[in-house]
Amino acid sequence: MTKAELIDAVYEKVGGFSKKEAAEVVEAVFDEMKDVLSQGEKIKLSGFGNFVVRAKAARVGRNPQTGDEIMIAARRVLTFRPSQVLKEILNPGRGQSEAPPPRRS
Repeated sequence: MTKAELIDAVYEKVGGFSKKEAAEVVEAVFDEMKDVLSQGEKIKLSGFGNFVVRAKAARVGRNPQTGDEIMIAARRVLTFRPSQVLKEILNPGRGQSEAPPPRRS
């Protein structure tokens, strides 16, 4: 889904907004998320998941073509962990502890 498609979906599902207002709402949500994440804070969306910024330390890597060692700089990375609700939607029926099928010899 693209941002334009998300704006269209908001416009269709939420009455009372013009398309321009729907675009402004979507932009405002994304801007707020960017601001919060840039400050290193978590975003927890109930029923959807968590966005977390993690710090990765500098480390030695390897150029796969030449095998030469290179230094990979420290950086911050964004991770997303889906909620159990979203996992269940994506994989229906896997929430229960299913026993694996018996093996045949």
